Amino acid sequence: MVSQGIPMMLGGDEIGRTQGGNNNAYCQDNEVSWVDWAHIDQSLHDFASQLIHLRRAHPVFSRRRWFHGLLLHGSGVSDIGWFKPDGVQMSDEEWSIGFAKSIGVCLNGKAIPYLDERGQRVVDDSFFVLFNAHHEALEFTLPGPEWGTTAELLLDTYVLEGEGERGRRFKATEKISVEGRSLRLLRYLA
Repeated sequence: MVSQGIPMMLGGDEIGRTQGGNNNAYCQDNEVSWVDWAHIDQSLHDFASQLIHLRRAHPVFSRRRWFHGLLLHGSGVSDIGWFKPDGVQMSDEEWSIGFAKSIGVCLNGKAIPYLDERGQRVVDDSFFVLFNAHHEALEFTLPGPEWGTTAELLLDTYVLEGEGERGRRFKATEKISVEGRSLRLLRYLA
């Protein structure tokens, strides 16, 4: 995922380069910091390529300005919405609850606040990202239809190889299971 347009991956992450646990290997001119292209993890490399493609194809993932979280006039939804696993939008108080580590976030592609190089308003698809930091699978409920009525599963970090449930469609308020310590990305179709 990205934060304010800065990728949270480093060069070499896509091929499983660990640097032997050394997080400060910039001054190492040896095997610790070298990239071993001969022994890459192809499925991890393909997964990273898929993430890069998604980010480039969808401006909602590389916004230039902070989200506001305020309701958009006439829409009933905001530019971003944070949800508990039960599908209810989080309150300010719920951010300090210890179990707020498993959340869903709606990114509204119709609320991107800038113009493209031609002066046209930037509009994208809307997405729902389900983050499960718990060690066991959790069941999430999708938000109500005001955010979208149908969503398609695009990505599941638990399933790096093969299709898994990719392409499966879910309706608003439907339940979806997310494996422990993984995320699922859904794109709203309607």
